[in-house]
Amino acid sequence: MAPNRIIIDTDPGVDDVLAMLLAFSAKPEELEVLMLSLTFGNVEVQNCLRNVITLFQQIEKERAWRKENGRDQGFKALMACKPLVAVGAEEPLNEQMMVADFFHGVDGLGGIHHSHPHLSPTDTWKSLFKPTPENLDPEEAAELQAVKDTHSLFVPSLKPAHEEMLRILKENEPDTITIVAIGPLTNLAIAAAMDTETFLRVKEVVVMGGAVDAPGNPPNLHAISSPTVTSIPIPNFNLIKQPNTPLRRALNERNQMTPGAEFNTYADSVAAARVYALTSPNPKTTMPPVVGGKGQLPPYPENLSKQLKVKLFPLDITEPHLLPRTLFTSHISDPLIFPSPLATWTSLFLSSTYTKILSLNSSLDPSTLGLQLHDPLPIWYCLTPTDPGWKFTGDEDVRVETLGQWTRGCCVVDRRRRSVGEGTGLLEEEVVGDAGGWRDARRGNRLRRCVGSPGVEGFAGVLLGRMFGEV
Repeated sequence: MAPNRIIIDTDPGVDDVLAMLLAFSAKPEELEVLMLSLTFGNVEVQNCLRNVITLFQQIEKERAWRKENGRDQGFKALMACKPLVAVGAEEPLNEQMMVADFFHGVDGLGGIHHSHPHLSPTDTWKSLFKPTPENLDPEEAAELQAVKDTHSLFVPSLKPAHEEMLRILKENEPDTITIVAIGPLTNLAIAAAMDTETFLRVKEVVVMGGAVDAPGNPPNLHAISSPTVTSIPIPNFNLIKQPNTPLRRALNERNQMTPGAEFNTYADSVAAARVYALTSPNPKTTMPPVVGGKGQLPPYPENLSKQLKVKLFPLDITEPHLLPRTLFTSHISDPLIFPSPLATWTSLFLSSTYTKILSLNSSLDPSTLGLQLHDPLPIWYCLTPTDPGWKFTGDEDVRVETLGQWTRGCCVVDRRRRSVGEGTGLLEEEVVGDAGGWRDARRGNRLRRCVGSPGVEGFAGVLLGRMFGEV
């Protein structure tokens, strides 16, 4: 069986790390991870990069431990294809930057780099993402080579993530590479704007994002109601991006999330809207309005060769897939597992995450507490795309709100159940009484939304079994 060849676009917080562990623990005939494309999101992009480097370090330690203990070393997909790692967007296209450090911790992994610094790599890895200095003396060259040898499970790139993404798509046959986007879609939007036809060589884009029938991600309820935060004046509404000023930090506390938006889509709603517009037969009909400020991307060319295929995994399908705390604790309590470096590392940041989940909602029952497996679910789909348990809608016109004061990042669908018509008049004209042209067959997006998986209850066991080398 030919492997599903993928690029993972990610903002590594907790569930992103679990998603990558699932991908790298695949069999080579199942999955080939060509690249990790990093973006801001759960935390700032440099923290995301450090988490990726730490992940590779922990996998290397885990493989050595398994070998010493006579176990299969696992992570065969990773060993068969060492991925490129490229750093991408540091901020959204045209909006104030929001991050989810209130949930994932300031470092994206529950503060583990501060609480357990011995588990973090030394900063020498940073030299891998800088140009090699000229005229190195033998000692300096040896030091650099030692760093490369230490971090040998990936290939560092000095180019921006969107450029590497386009290069890979250009160098491979069309419809052979899938992009799995489990963070904000900024890198994808930039790549699509830079070279639209090359971007459309992608087989499909699998997106963890959005909320259609489900409510959005909750804000930090405890912080929002605290006297420290409520004393901050509510900032004036302003879509234009801001630098790291008191205004941006205040927004990050007071306006973390809308009642209807999922975080990835909220974090860069303009990028999501632009990417989804490529699924339309006429992308200009659903492109986001242009607002002032930096970060503007050009419109797409007219008469594109094809429409983008997007499979959407919104909160509606990801939220029911849980990793129960009791299951994780009992699983790693196995004497054959718990002493391992990977079990130790994951237990630390997952314990912190479970504590955070309880702190955000005191009404939760600790005995049934679970982590929602948002980002690992699309990876599971890529591992098992032919499983009949996967269910998708037909083409849906899902659009992203980019200008709403209270609805930034919300997914909008037409629930009026009217038939789709052929449409008349010019595409540039607004349809009287229906300004979005929602039922005009020439307009609108065409996304397929995941509505069923091979097993809501069974996924956590699959994830743990693959991570810890039992499958």
